[in-house]
Amino acid sequence: MTRDELLAYCMAKPGAWQDEPWEGDVVVKVGGKIFAFLGSEAGPEAGPEAEAQAGSQPESQPESQAGVAVGLKCGRNREVADEWLARYPDDASVMAYIGRAGWNTLRAGGAIPDDELREAIDASYDAVVSKLPKKERP
Repeated sequence: MTRDELLAYCMAKPGAWQDEPWEGDVVVKVGGKIFAFLGSEAGPEAGPEAEAQAGSQPESQPESQAGVAVGLKCGRNREVADEWLARYPDDASVMAYIGRAGWNTLRAGGAIPDDELREAIDASYDAVVSKLPKKERP
């Protein structure tokens, strides 16, 4: 999946809206709460390390997918979210700062199939919506 496809899939969710709470870092929210971090054009963990990683992607990976990733709520706690790390050690990582709460970064264009990425987006959205007050739910 490309970054645009990930963003479009997130934005198609009921009540979803795009925000940039930090300059250049795109997130998708529902009811004022983030359910997907798309980060800057370099991905959710942009910066020198991400750029270096993006530059070292395998030759077979299309340029449009180099460094494409999404940060999602992958479980109610770290233990549940760690299942992604065990299944996809090269394409899933713990998100900085909020990883202890079950947030992971999942890389597109690698071993994680697109349908599983979509399911992970669905699960993140559902987890965030379930915690919203009933009057704020879409």
